[in-house]
Amino acid sequence: MTEAERRIIAAQGYVELGLYEEAREELSPLTAALHDRVDVIEIALLCFMGRQRWAEALELALKLCEQEPVEPGGYIHAAFCLHELGKTAEAVDMLSRGPVALRTKPVYYYNMGCYHASLGHFEQSLAYLERAFEMDGDLRLHAKKDRDLDALRARLEAQHA
Repeated sequence: MTEAERRIIAAQGYVELGLYEEAREELSPLTAALHDRVDVIEIALLCFMGRQRWAEALELALKLCEQEPVEPGGYIHAAFCLHELGKTAEAVDMLSRGPVALRTKPVYYYNMGCYHASLGHFEQSLAYLERAFEMDGDLRLHAKKDRDLDALRARLEAQHA
């Protein structure tokens, strides 16, 4: 294993532990070419997201979308960052324009439900959320405490009481 590989693996571990500064420190000595690798971009992106540095995270998420246009991860992250930056309509647009593979992910439907709820599009939100819950029932637990869904809380609970 090379030193660079060790650093990338260590940074991944730090991210999983929520130790974002330590992860960034592991990545900092890597060459510019290594910083352009998808796995390194994703680690750095997760570090920015973990520290709620949404603008920097968005920049890296868009880079992922550019480098891997058929992969859903960059689009999901970019849309989330846009939403956190108060650009929820742009987040919906980002996911809507994303690759077909997005529609195989429960998080796509869940996030679309949250974004539409934030925009006041409650019927659309409920339809997206129902699809998300069908795909991954565990998302119901997450929805119970998701602040984006506060306006729909009573309706969600009534649906599944």
